[in-house]
Amino acid sequence: MDYTIREFEKRDFPTCAIIYQEGLDTGIATFETKVPDYQQWNTKYLEQCRFVILSKDEVLGWIALTPFSNRKVYSGVAEVSLYISKTARGNGLGTALLKTCILQSEKEGFWTLQAKIFLQNKGSLHLFETCGFRKVGVREKLGMRNGTWYDNILLERRTQTA
Repeated sequence: MDYTIREFEKRDFPTCAIIYQEGLDTGIATFETKVPDYQQWNTKYLEQCRFVILSKDEVLGWIALTPFSNRKVYSGVAEVSLYISKTARGNGLGTALLKTCILQSEKEGFWTLQAKIFLQNKGSLHLFETCGFRKVGVREKLGMRNGTWYDNILLERRTQTA
């Protein structure tokens, strides 16, 4: 599949929101229950390292970072959020986005990226491990949805210099 990756622009948000909803609909992508509006989304994610992936000018996925903490000592640590349209999954787009984000995050001074992935989300676990993330541990019964507890796998990737 031919694609391009570029920085996220505000005009991308409506399509990114649809893709985010598709992730919510799986039940194993996030504990969130509804897609935030643009202002909430924009406040949640860091300004740097926001990318979209497109094919034929159609946004098919996005990636962004949230800060791990507001404390200065953790300024180089961020959590990755990555979503691919259900019509485009399995085509290597997630790998391309994640590799782009990793390279740019290192240029921006991040030394650790982390991800929290549902145990049942085998595709995402494989993607992150393929891109150099390692399992740090299992966060058992981290959150509940519809009366069911879910575990999260905590993964991290360190820069080569950290």
